[in-house]
Amino acid sequence: MDKSFNAAEAEARIYADWDAKGAFKAGANAKPGAKPFSIMIPPPNVTGVLHVGHAFNNTLQDVLTRWKRMQGFDTLWQPGTDHAGIATQMVVERELAKSGIARKDLTREEFLAHVWAWKKQSGGTIREQLKRLGASCDWSREAFTMSGAPGAPEGEDGNFHDAVIKVFVEMYNKGYIYRGKRLVNWDPHFETAISDLEVENIDQPGFMWHFKYPLAANPETGERQTYEYVEKDEDGVVTLRETRDYIAIATTRPETMLGDGAVAVHPDDERYTSIVGMLCEIPVGPKEHRRLIPIITDEYPDPAFGSGAVKITGAHDMNDYGVAKRNNIPCYRLMDTKAHLRDDGAPYAEAAAIAQAVANGEVELGEMEVDALNLVPDHLRGLDRFVARELVIAEITAEGLAVMTRADDPRLGKPRAEARSTEDDDGRPGLGPDDLVPLVEAKLITQPFGDRSKVVIEPMLTDQ
Repeated sequence: MDKSFNAAEAEARIYADWDAKGAFKAGANAKPGAKPFSIMIPPPNVTGVLHVGHAFNNTLQDVLTRWKRMQGFDTLWQPGTDHAGIATQMVVERELAKSGIARKDLTREEFLAHVWAWKKQSGGTIREQLKRLGASCDWSREAFTMSGAPGAPEGEDGNFHDAVIKVFVEMYNKGYIYRGKRLVNWDPHFETAISDLEVENIDQPGFMWHFKYPLAANPETGERQTYEYVEKDEDGVVTLRETRDYIAIATTRPETMLGDGAVAVHPDDERYTSIVGMLCEIPVGPKEHRRLIPIITDEYPDPAFGSGAVKITGAHDMNDYGVAKRNNIPCYRLMDTKAHLRDDGAPYAEAAAIAQAVANGEVELGEMEVDALNLVPDHLRGLDRFVARELVIAEITAEGLAVMTRADDPRLGKPRAEARSTEDDDGRPGLGPDDLVPLVEAKLITQPFGDRSKVVIEPMLTDQ
């Protein structure tokens, strides 16, 4: 006999003996006519390894299962693993990168073959870890969420893939679940929706561009409408009074202006009371096809932030989505799964005309019909979102629709203001403090990043 107890040797030996004798199989030790007792293991990711959370919950499940088995219940502890789509894709991409292969170099079928190979290589790790912990699962029934899927290799037989589809379809037909367009966190790298828990909100130096949305022309005179814009300080003293033919908005994502459905102001903001209900022009795209959108009221805009006016792009901003839904404003999707501006559908002139009819109240579109409209001007279609941003900014500025400010405006940020007030590299005098420049506010911007991909997340309207 050994002088000391060797737990590693004894536990492995005893567990193997139990397993070989079928002690963990469904119905083991069950009394005649016994009541059933079963637990479906919360499936861990097939590409991962167990962590302390698994150790905690699996221990509790094991205690319950063994207790019921000893009482003579018809007992089953069902083991299995989850396909973990994003995590698996990331792991496989990293492995391929070691050989100089990128996912986009492969066809879908070729990439899936690598995924299945990786599953075969790593899938047994969790099973062996659970066995080492003494988990009394019925291993003869081990399941995998994608077994039986189209293209699954030999040895991945089963019907779990089909079962999931069957259950979801039945639940849909019974009205327990529904499908519709919903705004999600979209990861352009992995081309999939991710949860809020998988988004990292990081503060970074950024910019806020201020632009003018011209008011629509008076239908009787043909001249652009105007209003008296008045600003007051905390004591109610007028600090600015001027006649304007536009409403100013500020945005950190100019490329999304293409999908605006409205401009919103707070109902208590006296500066804009006289123009609520009017139409204003989105200052982007071919002049002859410029869309007019309504100026509405909503509790969301903060009168003390920026101009107090907010552009509403329901398909690309979480807060805007809520405003759009409350006010029946269409949500126009601008981007594809790679966060490039859409390059599908009818020409811009045709799409813009339909959207204008909607804004005028002449046409009412369903959710899917709105989603089919591509409101990206033809010359911007297919561009990366950040490339399109620069072009949109340049076009608006060239047309004189950027809000202007003095070159020494502190909102421009100290380095930018100082650079404008000094000599250029070629020796020409720089801008003086009284010169006017576009108001591009330098400020800290909170940007969402995918916790795995590390790319900027794009709020995206997709089928959910």
